[in-house]
Amino acid sequence: MIKILLVDDREDNLLSIETLLENSGFQFVKASSGRQALKILLTQYDFALILMDVKMPDLNGFDTASLIYEREKLRHIPIIFITAQGYDDENVFKGYRAGAVDYIYKPINPDLLRAKISVFVELYKKTHQLLAQEQKLTTINKSLENEINERKMSEEKVKALNLQLLQNIDKLEGANKDLDRFAFMASHDLQEPLRKIHMFSDRLYNKYEPHLDDEGKKYITRIKNATVRLQELIKDIMTFSRISIEKGAFIQSELGPIIKDVITEMESIVAEKNAKIIIETLPALPVHPNLIRPLIYNLVHNALKYCKENVAPIVRIRAESDASESSGSDIKYCRIYFEDNGIGFDQTYSQQIFDMFKRLHQQNEYEGTGIGLALCKKIVEEHDGYISARSVAGEGSTFIVSLPMHLNPAKDKMKDRDLTADLA
Repeated sequence: MIKILLVDDREDNLLSIETLLENSGFQFVKASSGRQALKILLTQYDFALILMDVKMPDLNGFDTASLIYEREKLRHIPIIFITAQGYDDENVFKGYRAGAVDYIYKPINPDLLRAKISVFVELYKKTHQLLAQEQKLTTINKSLENEINERKMSEEKVKALNLQLLQNIDKLEGANKDLDRFAFMASHDLQEPLRKIHMFSDRLYNKYEPHLDDEGKKYITRIKNATVRLQELIKDIMTFSRISIEKGAFIQSELGPIIKDVITEMESIVAEKNAKIIIETLPALPVHPNLIRPLIYNLVHNALKYCKENVAPIVRIRAESDASESSGSDIKYCRIYFEDNGIGFDQTYSQQIFDMFKRLHQQNEYEGTGIGLALCKKIVEEHDGYISARSVAGEGSTFIVSLPMHLNPAKDKMKDRDLTADLA
């Protein structure tokens, strides 16, 4: 509610003004002297207007107005002087200098009083609306400043975390390369003593076979078989390690001829198993030829190794190309299917079979080192692709290799950077 302060030393004058404005919806606070007005204004300063008599004992209206406007919080309240006599220009100027905004002369004209009050009340409302809007804008600006500061702090944290992540990645890549080099060198150094074990066990067997009983022959045979298995394991580890340190160009290659070359190299095992290899039309893709060959070899070899007893293996290799597996990017993939009619496996193990040294069968059931499919996964990942498997126990398996149809420029730049670092 709009508040108006009425100041007059006569009670009848206060009552008269209040009566004239009683239907205007204002709240009136009355003071019978200038000092009482000042006392009220010590605790209340939300008045829209002050109506004050000029001639009051002890402290007149002009002096009271001057004291009111000495306080910063009260300078916004307009004062209208009410007087029973006219003033010359000097006294009118004195009133304005004291802070008055207007005069009303007695006897009071009710319409003129209401009109003047309505002007100042409307001004009061507009001022408060502007103050509220200013406060609102100040709050919004403060909120925006806080949000900007928080965002800046978040950006700084993200930058720091990204820098830390890049540093960790560099350290991890360096550690992986060192580990791969160590594995390669360690595997290479293990070959020589293994060759000697194999060679001397052969000589021992050949020279002393007539003097050995069945148990002695069995022990030497086990030594030779264990040596062969360890040589195969070391060979697979060396192949696995070589993938991450080998720097070669990815070139657009026809997959059909590469697969046929690999199958030709496997001619003996294909003939031994009486297998049928069906190679459908395959596209040209950007691949690393030296890496794609062991990928094909391992997948086809697995299909032949895990065949059903007394059933000729059939391996079908085909391809499909689309963008359905682009994972939200513009990269299009070619999916190459290796389908067989072998023993299959439980689909529960479809992810585990690509783990290092993971085997679903005992060593005496099927030979192998448990590295082949892990090697395949690593080769596919080097091509920015992925590999998966579908199978039903007793009904065969399908291995799906998804490779990008176009070379990833970022990968090409990364390889160039690695090559430059090596040359440096």
